[in-house]
Amino acid sequence: MKNQTTVTEFILLGLSSDPQTRTFLFLVFLIIYVITLVGNMMIMLVIRADSHLHTPMYFFLFHLSFVDICYSSVTVPKMLMNVLAEHKTISVHGCIAQMFFFILSAGTEVFILSAMAYDRYAAICDPLRYTKIMSKAICVQLVSGAWTVGFFYALLNTVFTLKLHFCGPNQISHFSCELPALLQLSCTETLTNQVVLLTSAVTLGSISFLLTLVSYIHIIATILRIRSAEGRRKAFSTCSSHLVVVGLLYLAAFMQYAKPRSGSSLFLDEIVSIQYSILTPMLNPIIYSLKNREVKAALRNILRRFRLLQ
Repeated sequence: MKNQTTVTEFILLGLSSDPQTRTFLFLVFLIIYVITLVGNMMIMLVIRADSHLHTPMYFFLFHLSFVDICYSSVTVPKMLMNVLAEHKTISVHGCIAQMFFFILSAGTEVFILSAMAYDRYAAICDPLRYTKIMSKAICVQLVSGAWTVGFFYALLNTVFTLKLHFCGPNQISHFSCELPALLQLSCTETLTNQVVLLTSAVTLGSISFLLTLVSYIHIIATILRIRSAEGRRKAFSTCSSHLVVVGLLYLAAFMQYAKPRSGSSLFLDEIVSIQYSILTPMLNPIIYSLKNREVKAALRNILRRFRLLQ
């Protein structure tokens, strides 16, 4: 180990080495990032400005939009810099820091979505006690719990990553520093890291998935017991946006972890990573704004006030 060189920076190979393709990719991902920032900030502004949206569901949506901004900002700015740069480097500690905040954002988002599923369960299955079940204190505790779980999930994997030694090669065949890619470059044994990653991911993923699944089993059972078609439609419309967002997230997770590692396509890995780390934060505000009448009405009111001020 003493005779081995220590790697101080990694090279992110990115998505393409062709100059014209790189320019095109830069423009595409810049537009996606701008849409992500504007869309999520708009959702947060609308919820904060309209008193009709000061409810538990929109409290969670506000924090989901904030997490999506963090989630996207962890990787996209550095990726945009590297797309046009000749030397696509990132320091080892910068790479590990990016990995930490990526895992933190992902873990927090998953449990905020679980909290939103529980909120819809309380609203549809027990409407008479909804305000008591989803009090402000409970909502704050659920969001705080999501951030706490995400933090310890990221911290656990980062602590074990800091114990690794990197002596070469230093090329990451990806556009960001994800933990599986880092483990492949380690000169030291990574069995412990792999066990920690797999155990923590499966445990937390199973908990969040089961919370969401159980909530929606009760929701669907309650909706099916509603006699009128209009009543069923209204009940389902209150959770349809959340169901679409959750479906996109778990579909990406399934594609990422269910595929065989042997013979896995690097191109497919990058496409899946783009879907859950870049496209999902952009799509969330679009889905909620297009499928939610209250958000669209609040947005129209804000635009109307803005025009009157002019």
